[in-house]
Amino acid sequence: MPVSHQSATIAEQPGQFDPRLHSSQVAPVITIEGLDFAYPDGYVALRQISLRIMPGEKIALVGPNGAGKSTLMLHLNGILGDDRSPVRVCGLPLTREHLPTIRAKVGLVFQNPDDQLFSPTVFEDVAFGPLHGGLPEAEVRERASWALAQVGMSGFEDRLSHHLSLGQKKRVSIATVLSMQPEILVLDEPTAGLDPRGRRRLIDLLGGLSQTMLVSTHDLFLVAELFPRMVTMDEGVIVGDGPTADLMADSAFLEAHGLEWPLR
Repeated sequence: MPVSHQSATIAEQPGQFDPRLHSSQVAPVITIEGLDFAYPDGYVALRQISLRIMPGEKIALVGPNGAGKSTLMLHLNGILGDDRSPVRVCGLPLTREHLPTIRAKVGLVFQNPDDQLFSPTVFEDVAFGPLHGGLPEAEVRERASWALAQVGMSGFEDRLSHHLSLGQKKRVSIATVLSMQPEILVLDEPTAGLDPRGRRRLIDLLGGLSQTMLVSTHDLFLVAELFPRMVTMDEGVIVGDGPTADLMADSAFLEAHGLEWPLR
């Protein structure tokens, strides 16, 4: 049987043991207790969502279209929600006074990089966050160069963002977030639309990042390769939360929630 969100377990990579995930003294970086959300038109997108994410966890968020994944992700840095939100990030309630701090801690990468890249050049896009955060010019340049190096895009500083390939745009989008040095990365469908080479480069990039990570995806190969824990949503509810290998092995569970394991 799949592991429900009421009895979620935290999985590790085979052969690895992270004591941080087993210490009662370590606080979650994200805590959600009973989150409900409806859009202004009355559509109920989230129902009693409860979730705990520990430091350093790598979690896949899966489910069919319309399951509520993107809506949940938009709550994690305050794009959606209000001061009554049951979401806490690094111990901070998601209130107006804490939004600047929370948005610096949670880096959100959208599915479509054109929603994230709006400056004339790659450098200006990646430097935008630190620059408007009031950092000195030297540190802004240092952070932008470092972030581009992390995603394999050094040397593209003067390129026009809209002339890049989709894979390159996605990597630059991640760099715009990394330049803010967030503790948590939240990515929406990072491999969508990529060709095999671009997909592999992005998977290798994500695998090398150290931040706590929550990634929404339909790419179950990606899930199996990178994410020890899988959270499954359907119709606004968390219907499964547990070790990826266990949930992947339950073909009836996958089929019931609109998922198909391609190696089955």
